[in-house]
Amino acid sequence: MSSGLENSSVVVTGAGSGIGRATALRFAAEGARVVVADLNADGAKAVVAEIEAAGGTAVAVTGDLSDQAVVDQVVSTAVDTYGGLDVLVNNAGIMDAMSAVADVTDAEWERVIRVNLTAPFLLTRAVLPHMLARGKGAIVNTASEAGLRGSAAGTAYTASKHGIVGLTRSVAVMYREAGIRANAIAPGGTRTGMIPSIDPAAHGPRTLGAYMGNVGRVADPDEQAAAIVFLASDAASNINGAILPVDNGWSTV
Repeated sequence: MSSGLENSSVVVTGAGSGIGRATALRFAAEGARVVVADLNADGAKAVVAEIEAAGGTAVAVTGDLSDQAVVDQVVSTAVDTYGGLDVLVNNAGIMDAMSAVADVTDAEWERVIRVNLTAPFLLTRAVLPHMLARGKGAIVNTASEAGLRGSAAGTAYTASKHGIVGLTRSVAVMYREAGIRANAIAPGGTRTGMIPSIDPAAHGPRTLGAYMGNVGRVADPDEQAAAIVFLASDAASNINGAILPVDNGWSTV
């Protein structure tokens, strides 16, 4: 079955490195035209260069996606450059300090929730009018093992990823009759540059350490990207509201 992604317009956030980079490269290899969105300008430009060197089409937009003005710029770039918007991948995110509730500062809570949950909400809200006008669209969110249970990250990150699961399912229900699908992957351990700054002696990291031995094999970012591209493709045309663990079975332990 054809992926249906050729000449589609795709936004990938956090696309300057890690899972986002691998996802942008995979979409481009399928013939999609990609908006590479990332806070890191050098990373975003490097991914665009990789895509173009391979014969693909991409453009970079840089900025903090928790800022409505940056969200608007991302969406307008996709629409103005490629004539519309077919796929949104909400992948950008940050880690917390594995903090337990009593140790979470206001700053940690607000920043993690803003980047990991509010930014995907803002982007989803912004792309929906364009997808509704086309009568179709696919949204794929990056949740986490921490969105499935309480033992894979700190309080703020866990709450943000549970929120992503809820956002995904809400969009799936609200817009399925309009031809729009929303799904999410829940990655387990993956080789990315997102390394939390933690105090191993603090209550949160000390408690969570007992559960982290079950993570199993650490995935390559391309393994997560493969699942994202599948969920966005025509091969997943009847999959809507799914939260797909991509974790080598960690969620089953």
